[in-house]
Amino acid sequence: MVVTTSHLRSCYRHTAMFISTAYGGGEDSVLELTVQTEEDQMARMHTRRKGQSGSNRPSALRVPDWLDRDAEWVENKVIELAKAGNTPSMIGLILRDQYGIPLVKVITGKSILTILKENDLERRVPEDLRNLIAKALTIRRHMEEHRKDFVSKRALQLIESKIHRLSKYYRRQGVLPNDWKYSPDQAAVLLR
Repeated sequence: MVVTTSHLRSCYRHTAMFISTAYGGGEDSVLELTVQTEEDQMARMHTRRKGQSGSNRPSALRVPDWLDRDAEWVENKVIELAKAGNTPSMIGLILRDQYGIPLVKVITGKSILTILKENDLERRVPEDLRNLIAKALTIRRHMEEHRKDFVSKRALQLIESKIHRLSKYYRRQGVLPNDWKYSPDQAAVLLR
C-alpha cells in the first residue's frame, strides 16, 4: 500500500504500520512510517518545539445568517471599545464573545486596526511589540530582586532579541519611526 501526504493532510502527524508479506512475517517485516505535514514543521523560535496556540478563523468568510448588526454599528462599537482602553485583540474577542461577530473585516470591509487608524485611535507602539516590552519589564523587575536567577536572565535575553527583531521589521514597514529604539530604561515610557 502506498501512502501519500495527500491522504494524510487532515492530521498533524501520522504513524502508519505496514506488515510486509515479502519477508515472511517476523519482527523485520513491520515497517513504521511517520509522515509530517507542512503544519507540523513549524516550530517556536527559541525552543525547537511546536507551538500549541493559534486562532481558528471562521470557515466561511461571509456575513453570518444570525447577525442583525450593520457595518456602521460594528464600526461604532469598535471605536467605543477602543476609547474604553481595549487593545485591538481584546476588541475582537469582545465582539466575538459578547456580540456574536466572528470577523469584523467581513462585515465592515475593514480590519479593526484600519478602523482605529481612520479615527486616530491607533497606539504608538504595535500591540505585539508592546506585549513583549511589558514582559521584558516584568522580568527586569524580578531580576532586581533575584539577581542569581539565571533562567530568567536567559529568558530576558531571548525576549529582548525578539523585541529588537520585531522593532527592526516595524521600522522597515514604516509603522515605527526610523529613529525608534528600544531601551530598557525607557520601557515604562513606551508602554504609556
